Amino acid sequence: MTEPQVVRDSAPKQPLVVMEGVNKHFGALHVLKDINLTVGKGEVVILIGPSGSGKSTLCRTINRLETYESGSITIDGQKLPEEGKALADLRADVGMVFQSFNLFAHKTILENVTLGPIKVRKMNKADADKRAMELLERVGIAHQAAKYPAQLSGGQQQRVAIARSLAMDPKVMLFDEPTSALDPEMINEVLDVMVELANSGMTMVVVTHEMGFARKVADRVVFLADGQIVEMATPEEFFTNPKSDRAKDFLGKILTH
Repeated sequence: MTEPQVVRDSAPKQPLVVMEGVNKHFGALHVLKDINLTVGKGEVVILIGPSGSGKSTLCRTINRLETYESGSITIDGQKLPEEGKALADLRADVGMVFQSFNLFAHKTILENVTLGPIKVRKMNKADADKRAMELLERVGIAHQAAKYPAQLSGGQQQRVAIARSLAMDPKVMLFDEPTSALDPEMINEVLDVMVELANSGMTMVVVTHEMGFARKVADRVVFLADGQIVEMATPEEFFTNPKSDRAKDFLGKILTH
């Protein structure tokens, strides 16, 4: 199988996700400190940094899986609602792929993918099934549609999770370390799907430790440490000429192994 190539568009992007002055505490711990980040439509932003730097928390505030105390987040011009139906509606526009696959064990692969469109988007079953099969084909597992999650490998389950998010036709996809629970030989099959998504113009915010992937697909790399954005640059700039000592130290540790 040939490795997917990355085609990046350098034209300016219309803002889709805008975070302004976002602060978040866990008790006395200040985990996000005045985060300012704008993600444009069709842009792939990769969040990297040491453990405990706030990457996953930042990702999870975008659809309010984590609350925050101050600042604002807007998605496609709409302020992130605090609760209720408005929040549920907005979450339907924000796909989320977790470290663990979070599939329903008692439902088939096809049922896992159609559940959201039928329940939330009120799509009829025939249309939902057709769309789900197209998406399962896209992620390379249409032949597994009748199986249950436990019958699939971790890499296959994660690809189902991606298809399930895509079935909601989201405006932006959030990935919180999507390959970290996978065996090494399964990582590339998930990353290949994500490369294809990036090429299709999907807006993506990705927390990952996969530096080769970050280098290949990112429009921008955002480096966090101690709850702050320390550096933001193109992959080329960041990996070849990091500006901060913190980033140089981090890259020195991970790129030499």
